[in-house]
Amino acid sequence: MNFPENLLYTKDHEWIRIEGDVCYIGITDFAQKELGDIVYVDIATKGKTVNQHDVFGTVEAVKTVSDLFMPLTGEVLEVNAGLDAAPENVNNDAYGEGWMIKATIANKNEVASLMSAADYKGLVH
Repeated sequence: MNFPENLLYTKDHEWIRIEGDVCYIGITDFAQKELGDIVYVDIATKGKTVNQHDVFGTVEAVKTVSDLFMPLTGEVLEVNAGLDAAPENVNNDAYGEGWMIKATIANKNEVASLMSAADYKGLVH
């Protein structure tokens, strides 16, 4: 399993990549393996501010639907349109083409509540 060191993680299995005042968010390699084949990603929060730990969308796999939780409070600026045609990108490239949203960071203090790659790896092993 892959745990990139340049990312931060949540106990709910989302990853976050911070780039200045914005961040990219997706689900971890562990989460996509647990879910199985992803067939649909439903995110209708573009343009909305979503509080930390609130649901920003859902991901549907063959056997289940799972909520997606916001790692940090912020406005959803962009949804990865590529996932409409190819939701399997989440399975194939969870940390690259499988990213789900780009968002602002409303409260930088919340970053301290996220886990490092080593902490997240300890959680799932």
